[in-house]
Amino acid sequence: MRLAIKNMLQNNGFEVVGEAANGLEGLESYKHLRPDVVTMDITMPEMSGLDALPEIMKFDPKAKVVMVSAMGQESMVRQAVALGAKSFIIKPFKEDVVVKTLNQVNALK
Repeated sequence: MRLAIKNMLQNNGFEVVGEAANGLEGLESYKHLRPDVVTMDITMPEMSGLDALPEIMKFDPKAKVVMVSAMGQESMVRQAVALGAKSFIIKPFKEDVVVKTLNQVNALK
């Protein structure tokens, strides 16, 4: 999934500054790289997206995190939004949806 999103974003003019294999790496990468927008899967090894998201929001309350979830994870998506996620993308996703969502979230103040 990371490679697919990375390719979609790079093909549409986004600069991908980092990647992480799990929530713990994602948290540490966020602290180091401070990206404009983050895409984060809800389900990840070691530290889930739902566990990493509040830690990112604690570190940077203005963080713009887009959660990526599989169909059937609606309750987790609602939880992610309550924890501070700015939007979400449901898998399987299409390139135009990913690009539109990230542009909308990136434009948020």
